[in-house]
Amino acid sequence: MKKFILSKDDSTPADYTIPYKDLLNEAQLRAVMHDNGPALLIAGAGTGKTRTLMYRVARLVESGVDPSRILLLTFTRRSAHEMLQRASQILDERCRRVEGGTFHHYCSKLLHRYASMFGFPENFTIIDASDAMDTISLVRSRMDIPKNKSRFPKKSTLYSIISSSINKQRSIHETVEEEYPQFIQHVEIIEKLYDNYKSYKEINFVMDFDDLLVRARDLLKDHEELRKEIASNLQHVMVDEYQDTNALQAELTQLLSSVHKNVMAVGDDAQSIYSFRGADHKNMLRFPELFEGTQLIKLEENYRSTQRILDVANRVLDQAEEKFEKKLYTHNEQGDLPGLVKAANMNDQSRFVSQMILNMREQGYELNETAVLFRNGRDSFDLELMLNKKNIPFIKYGGQKFTEAAHVKDVLAHLRILVNPKDTISWNRALMLIEGIGPKTAEELFSWAHSGGDPFRPGSAPNISERYMAQLKALGDLFTKLKKLSGSITEQLQAVVDYYAVFCKKRFDDYPKRMKDLETFVDISGTYRSLETMIEEIALDPIEATAVETEAAQKDESPLILSTIHSAKGLEWRTVFLIQCLDGIIPSGYAIDDPEQIDEEVRLLYVAVTRAKEQLFLTYPALFQSRYGDFFSNPSRFIEDIDKELLEPWLLVEENQQQISGNEQNRDVIEGKLSS
Repeated sequence: MKKFILSKDDSTPADYTIPYKDLLNEAQLRAVMHDNGPALLIAGAGTGKTRTLMYRVARLVESGVDPSRILLLTFTRRSAHEMLQRASQILDERCRRVEGGTFHHYCSKLLHRYASMFGFPENFTIIDASDAMDTISLVRSRMDIPKNKSRFPKKSTLYSIISSSINKQRSIHETVEEEYPQFIQHVEIIEKLYDNYKSYKEINFVMDFDDLLVRARDLLKDHEELRKEIASNLQHVMVDEYQDTNALQAELTQLLSSVHKNVMAVGDDAQSIYSFRGADHKNMLRFPELFEGTQLIKLEENYRSTQRILDVANRVLDQAEEKFEKKLYTHNEQGDLPGLVKAANMNDQSRFVSQMILNMREQGYELNETAVLFRNGRDSFDLELMLNKKNIPFIKYGGQKFTEAAHVKDVLAHLRILVNPKDTISWNRALMLIEGIGPKTAEELFSWAHSGGDPFRPGSAPNISERYMAQLKALGDLFTKLKKLSGSITEQLQAVVDYYAVFCKKRFDDYPKRMKDLETFVDISGTYRSLETMIEEIALDPIEATAVETEAAQKDESPLILSTIHSAKGLEWRTVFLIQCLDGIIPSGYAIDDPEQIDEEVRLLYVAVTRAKEQLFLTYPALFQSRYGDFFSNPSRFIEDIDKELLEPWLLVEENQQQISGNEQNRDVIEGKLSS
């Protein structure tokens, strides 16, 4: 008897258990029901992009697609996890089996699996940007570059040059010439340093973030059969925030979807604000050319903001040259006109914002329903002083990541050594905590360890000064203890924190707060499966940004939010104040002569405006005070081009001022009185 195997029918069933038509608008439904072939979903701000993506995941699984053959690439692992969790709630637990994560996380999994194909062990080390900079600094110290070399770039600039070159797929020479022309006389040395940096990583089995993308791309391009095998297994590929992809990520998207061609890119070209990280919004504009037969779907119905706020957002976006045409609209016609507030100076701007916040709190607003946004962290300093003066608790985002803080990196270094004893940067960090040990001694100890010495017994090294012999033995004892605690991440981390406490107290005036951070870290560590997993996941997706808090905010469950515009992307508040909304800041003075950069500045303002749900205030000081002196300023040119009926001017007057100047009496303005 002959056997005939019936393949699984992946076609869409006639009936669904989920009433998609009742739950989605027409454009969302088109995206969710899209089956085969490439699609580009242009999702305007607040139009339900996440909702659409999770319903599409559920619909594909309900249609019979094997969840493990769906790849969902997002820009944070948290967003992928939340999307799949919500899809599971919509349908069932099958959705949790969908492969979800960031490009870097997915590439890391591929590279660990196929490490032998490029001569690396499976347990290679992944370093974050900060450690990559330290590695570059170490490589530079081993080169014959005079310390007094005029205008030679710092380690952070060298890292930016290298990373930009990789992400934009250009040579070091082109990158320096176009982005860092002030260093063109050093370009040959920078190229040599880059070669040495690559060699160092090869020898020590280390990869930085950019290596993960490059090596994964090369793996798929250089091994045709492997590419076909991997791409064949991915029946559907979805990429969120596609406007923020770089050249490598766009190429990886093509390679991973090269067999079935079922790729959906999702994003908003109008919210592409990360070109400084190598992101290229043109990836989105080019998508229909790269993927023949692309179905274009636009989400334009906004569920966040009032129409009056959207009118301003649409008018801002009209000023961008390169874009997909779209108009955000809503059925929420209520709300006040956004306010345009001119303050005499930065102090008056801060007084206005703080008084408005206090007034709103009296009206029943929770402080955390309001955000103050700004271009750079330093733009809020004057306001922070005023908020402290008026005892308004706040929390500030947009700074350093938790795991980028020095005390956290110090502790992590000891655990990374345990996983990879060849990790030079971590050894340097651990050894140089010891008083008296500098880069030279640390280098000698490391060389001894890798010439036959026991790296976990640094106290047994020859010619060790009595000054730090005891502390080196203590370090060796720590490693002995960590090995005995193998299998318990929390206990291992606690042991390092206990060892580190004495160093923390010596190094930092605010050591009680830093030790509290480390206690929190110990608590978090219990959520990881293994030490190796924790170290890698922290490198790939750092723990949430630390927040600069007032003392009052630590006691208040709903402090006011201060945030850079970049850190506010994807978030929303009832009321938004955008301060320092003036020419020279938005747009930046560096962008004014570059049409592409001007477009990104337009998009930055668009992102800020579309964070507001009910109220929006754009404020600027007529007199701007900076470290270079005081300047008379103008409102952002992007605001000046907005129709006057879309913005309501506000006039600030002192509380005891009875008369408004003649020029102001004839203007249609809202009067706001400033109290002392």
